[in-house]
Amino acid sequence: MSILVQFTILPRQQEDENYILELALEKAKLRGENISDWRIRKRSIDARQKTIKLNIQVELWLVNEPREDVIKRFTLKDVSTSKKQIAIIGAGPAGLYAALRAIEVGLKPIIFERGKDVKARRRDLAAINKEHIVNPESNYCFGEGGAGTYSDGKLYTRSKKRGNVLKAMEWFVHFGADEDILVDAHPHIGTNKLPKIITTMREAIIEAGGEVHFNTKLTDLKIENKTITAIQVNGSEWKPFNDLVLATGHSARDIFYLLHSKGIRIEAKPFAIGVRVEHQQQLIDAIQYHGDYDNPYLPPASYSLVDQIDGLGVYSFCMCPGGIIAPCATAQDEVVTNGWSPSKRNNPYANSGVVVSVEPKDLPNFSEENPFVCLDFQKQVEKSCWEAAGKTQKVPAQRMIDFVEGKVSIDFPKTSYQPGIISVDLNKILPPLISERLQKAFVSFGKKMKGYYTNQAVLHAPESRTSSPILIPRDSKTFEHITIKGLYPCGEGAGYAGGIISAAIDGINCVDAIALKLNC
Repeated sequence: MSILVQFTILPRQQEDENYILELALEKAKLRGENISDWRIRKRSIDARQKTIKLNIQVELWLVNEPREDVIKRFTLKDVSTSKKQIAIIGAGPAGLYAALRAIEVGLKPIIFERGKDVKARRRDLAAINKEHIVNPESNYCFGEGGAGTYSDGKLYTRSKKRGNVLKAMEWFVHFGADEDILVDAHPHIGTNKLPKIITTMREAIIEAGGEVHFNTKLTDLKIENKTITAIQVNGSEWKPFNDLVLATGHSARDIFYLLHSKGIRIEAKPFAIGVRVEHQQQLIDAIQYHGDYDNPYLPPASYSLVDQIDGLGVYSFCMCPGGIIAPCATAQDEVVTNGWSPSKRNNPYANSGVVVSVEPKDLPNFSEENPFVCLDFQKQVEKSCWEAAGKTQKVPAQRMIDFVEGKVSIDFPKTSYQPGIISVDLNKILPPLISERLQKAFVSFGKKMKGYYTNQAVLHAPESRTSSPILIPRDSKTFEHITIKGLYPCGEGAGYAGGIISAAIDGINCVDAIALKLNC
């Protein structure tokens, strides 16, 4: 049995392990000879006051008390000959974790991924950035690892009630992530490190007897007596399956249309849309750290902002300290932005989505019978921005105060967005539902974060893939679709996750439901 103690230290003291241990022993009223081992369990920054501190939680093991395994490793089983097979559509976090969990319970997972492996994806990402060419099957959203692989890798989640967060994190460590992700309050792996981890996961799946097929797209479903019996891939090849984990991500629009065409119920779902805002990281550090913007013991600062504007929520989303803005379109005739950070978060820019919450009923073409009302709105904004940017992967952009005042920006500071930007009055291309609330929100945020509201900040439009605009409804207990047996809508694309960890957990939960049904 271990003892947990909590206390605060100054940032410069975080590397002095002897000092931290002394404080922990004093707090626990113990001496060094009373313990056999110790570790830092949790760490977070408290920058609310002028003097910035770190909150530290330390775990102490008493003498003669065995230290438990800190990390529970993934257990590899041989499922190569298992007759119980499941199909998994998508190799993002939901799909990969579904496959890993399937191996744990003795099921053979067979993953079908429309995109390429992580290494091959890089050429397509370079083509978007340099040549403005979008491969609709391989891009920042589609391919091994999903959207998170090349667009940041933040692991923070508020979804504590959805499943075992620690297990999901421990598996990341098992496959190569730094153990710090188990300690930090807002863990982050980084786009530069994620591809190797994802590759290691795939190799483990194959070693256990599972299968991973790239460039293999789901194109049809066979349904008999309201039960999945087979899937079609690449427009011709049929494969028999009775259990299908559908983990295609929030941008697989063709899957939504396929389900609808088969009479499978889908629903319009609330989502959010706005812009991606870029400041200099030094400015955000100065604001958040009370002027102490060059402290070597503090990480690049982040922020979280939220307000209610004219009845709708406006909030920051996917904030990337020391980050890059990336082009995340999945079709040639659209523009989409997202943000990512390398593991060191050492770029000179800070970017964040700032988005307006949208309910289906808020939209002009709303109808209870139209499941595509939010998706159509999303597509309309993305295409309008593409046209405004000259039908390229450049994005329409505007300085923050210019946007609020309705002025076209005459020049810009340097941007991290590689394809480039074009000066546009965003008020003329974003729907008033969005632009008018963003205007008021930026002024409000400037009052909450002194210095945030500045013309040195540049808005890149649009930030539109915050979550799926479609819900694929499922039973809350069996995880199966509400009318189709054997179909398990999963992760962000189905509307049941909001990031890497929550998607991974949902993948585990879906497989647990299948295992229960099959008595595994």
